[in-house]
Amino acid sequence: MSKQSGFTLIELVMVIVILGILGAIAVPKFVDLSGSATTAAGKGMSGAVKAAHAIAIADLKTFPTVTQLATYVNAEGVSAAATGVTVDINGSSVTVPTFTDSSCTGGNETSAVGDVVQCVAQLNI
Repeated sequence: MSKQSGFTLIELVMVIVILGILGAIAVPKFVDLSGSATTAAGKGMSGAVKAAHAIAIADLKTFPTVTQLATYVNAEGVSAAATGVTVDINGSSVTVPTFTDSSCTGGNETSAVGDVVQCVAQLNI
């Protein structure tokens, strides 16, 4: 009489259940990373706009307009908007706010692409 070897149905079901539990634990962690990556990209782009502002001031010897500032940002999907520099991050547009005064206070936001930018605010995502 030959002895058959292999897995029983119960053993296979238990392995599938364990893999399902591990997957249920791991998937939410990866989903949350996508949001964190978008937030980090937005903050990084805010820093890039601030750096471009400093370079534009040094290059132009005066404060740049919103349009000029957008040309100094070295990234794809960057354009000038009335209230700041708009950047495309993962298919969604995010605007880094710009101001006409050096204190970056509310009420002094740029309102046209030709406005002079004296301050670039930190992007709050």
